[in-house]
Amino acid sequence: MAKGTSLTDFLFPAPAERTTRSIIKWWEARRLPYNLIVGGAGVFTLGAVTVIDALTPGPSAGPPPLGLIVAYGVLANGCYLMGPVLEAFVTKLWGRSVLPIGPALYRMGLTFSVGLTLFPILLFLIAWVVRVALALV
Repeated sequence: MAKGTSLTDFLFPAPAERTTRSIIKWWEARRLPYNLIVGGAGVFTLGAVTVIDALTPGPSAGPPPLGLIVAYGVLANGCYLMGPVLEAFVTKLWGRSVLPIGPALYRMGLTFSVGLTLFPILLFLIAWVVRVALALV
């Protein structure tokens, strides 16, 4: 069977040892990529929101407070901790009778985190449409 790409190997790894220690190690090896991907989505969102805000008629909403951005990053990592906790719990509860859930949890959590991080763009676009429509009336 052909070897997959490094992205495929990263997101769909072969089953590994499933002890609590190995589960934590597996998740921690993916924390930096998670933070870089979600952080990159955050930087993109800040840029897009800044451009949309600058193009919107009326007063500017201004940038979000730095404390809010830091709190979001801390909360995202707090939620990230639920992955290894849940996987370790399921492994202790059902052992080898259930397939490893870590990779699926990681993919779902990463997808949700990126989507949530990009969501303000949609809100700013809706606000832009409303403010442009009101300016034309």
